[in-house]
Amino acid sequence: MASSTVEAEVRDELLWDPKIDSESVAVAVADDGSVALRGTVGSFRQKREAAKAAQRVRRVTSVDNQLEVRLLTDHRRDDAELRGDVLQALMLDSLIPSTVDASVKDGVVTLTGTADWQYQRGEAEFVAANILGVVGVEDGIYLNSLGPQAEDVEARIAQAMQRDAKLDGDNVTAGVDKGVVTLKGTVRSWAERDAAVAAAWAAPGTVDVVDDLSVFY
Repeated sequence: MASSTVEAEVRDELLWDPKIDSESVAVAVADDGSVALRGTVGSFRQKREAAKAAQRVRRVTSVDNQLEVRLLTDHRRDDAELRGDVLQALMLDSLIPSTVDASVKDGVVTLTGTADWQYQRGEAEFVAANILGVVGVEDGIYLNSLGPQAEDVEARIAQAMQRDAKLDGDNVTAGVDKGVVTLKGTVRSWAERDAAVAAAWAAPGTVDVVDDLSVFY
């Protein structure tokens, strides 16, 4: 498929998603299927959704999200006020442990503290990103190691991959070293890649995932 065709489909996907105002978004696609997004959007949530939209398009192999967040004047918030809203939202979410903290500088939220699971860290990032006035989120939450054996983590990941209908686990390998899971191999789409990464994060004891997977159509 020609890069011009992929570019047109990415543009269509951005336009199709009602969560994204794509009027000021420029799309460039290289021959290898790598996509670069440039321009401006009105919120950090839109920036994230734009990358997800591009990843949904067939033949896209990677996405370089260079979009800038430019808030409307009435959406700009004082850092102290913004931090208060972020902390309140984190506290009200039952999935996020009380050990997670947040600071704000120039609209960028930095999450710190500890959590036991990646889904808790992901939930904290998702909640912070949705607060009006946030222009960026930096995740500095440390995952506690639950301490299982590497063989146990590898077996659990392999079983999860075999159960997942979206994933051909035969083409993916997972190596584990001190809680760090390294995924290698090829997948057929970004959805399959996301499924493999999610399976790795769901294993007890995973503290980091190195994604060396290649999307191959």
